[in-house]
Amino acid sequence: MAKEAKPIGEVTHYYGDLGVAIVKFTKTVKVGEKIQFKGATTDFEEAIKSMQYDHKEVDKAKKKQEVGIKVGDKVREGDEVYGVA
Repeated sequence: MAKEAKPIGEVTHYYGDLGVAIVKFTKTVKVGEKIQFKGATTDFEEAIKSMQYDHKEVDKAKKKQEVGIKVGDKVREGDEVYGVA
């Protein structure tokens, strides 16, 4: 039986006009890693293509840091973010 995946972050805000999710991570995450957004009506996976912190491009998000991630689909506040192996 597969162990239950733990969320590695949570969506704190979503800018629909920009297609950007603000995610607060609970562990270090790098550009290129695959993540999954999961919520009441959200469920999709994608690789992180770009990440911004304080309006500057970064290649990784530190634990407890909130970063903007360009997403290809709509997410909502409170959606959980999982790492995909």
